[in-house]
Amino acid sequence: MPKMRYGLLKLGAELEFVEMPATHMYQLTALNRRLHKEVDKLTAEDRPQLPKMIAECDQLEVIDNACPVTGGLDYINRLEKEFSSIKETAYPLISLLTEIRALQAQLEQWYEEELDQV
Repeated sequence: MPKMRYGLLKLGAELEFVEMPATHMYQLTALNRRLHKEVDKLTAEDRPQLPKMIAECDQLEVIDNACPVTGGLDYINRLEKEFSSIKETAYPLISLLTEIRALQAQLEQWYEEELDQV
């Protein structure tokens, strides 16, 4: 069984855990920081609301279903959909979408390789 890590994201009062392969969690954390750094530079009005990564952990036991656990690829797909729908074609959007899609492709390959091993 592959080792997973969990990132705790917070948007307002909402909390969400994202389950990622341990080998890729640092990329999600770095992407989250970069998105927060660059999102205010977008001129479009339809910028997505971004949660902040507030913690990472190796093990997770959810007691209350009020905090959903989202798969890493599902989360990245959601990010890609939100950012690709922005009506802007300039930097930094293109750069941000490139980074999101790069992680998306890596996760797709990782999950595909994991399924092949089963």
